[in-house]
Amino acid sequence: MSTLQTILWSSVGKKFLTGLTGLALFAFVVVHLIGNLTLFIGAEVFNHYAHFLESLLHGWFIYVAEVGLISIFLIHIVAGVAVTLDKWRARPDGYQQSRGAGGASKKTISSSTMIYTGIILLVYTVIHVIMFKYGPARIVEAEQAGGEGVCDLYGLVVYSFKQPVIAFGYVAAMIVLGFHLRHGFWSAFQSLGLGNDRYTPFLVGLGLVLAVLLALGFLILPLYMYFLVDPAAAAIAS
Repeated sequence: MSTLQTILWSSVGKKFLTGLTGLALFAFVVVHLIGNLTLFIGAEVFNHYAHFLESLLHGWFIYVAEVGLISIFLIHIVAGVAVTLDKWRARPDGYQQSRGAGGASKKTISSSTMIYTGIILLVYTVIHVIMFKYGPARIVEAEQAGGEGVCDLYGLVVYSFKQPVIAFGYVAAMIVLGFHLRHGFWSAFQSLGLGNDRYTPFLVGLGLVLAVLLALGFLILPLYMYFLVDPAAAAIAS
């Protein structure tokens, strides 16, 4: 391997890649939630928001963003799995006792299940993309000069979340996301060499708060659609 490859695939390099890509994905989750919250405003605003992203830079923005996200996602998965396997190989017999490590690095459910919550989130992401990027979405007239049409993504969302398995499956997935982010947020800073005894306790607490807020922000959407939105908004299914 080249010098760069050797550095990146060293123990420190893999942790650095995991932390850097983890923070990038965390930022994406925040932006994605902000966009999704337009669902509370109504169909027109959400559909035009989605249409804006799809047409930005003559449609090139969405393709570049998707390639970038897929690349970051794959690097995060490969590096994260490699780091986990390194830890398992270093402790082939496992821990003699299940106890906290002490201090800010105290072991939690979130930290000890990162690879499993990561696998669940990978499966969820694939299902999510298939459902909402490639699902049926009829074209509706935009209230603009020229009669430009936009996809009724709002109708697809309502139709999907009116189905109990999908709605509550998403709720469960968002709880898993919260567990993953709780540990992932602060440990990313540690992996980048930015954590220390002074700042790590703050990052741990901030990670917990942000994980709860993000998980709640996402899981309240399917519950809102399932219990409160008029099924007529899902005319896309007809």
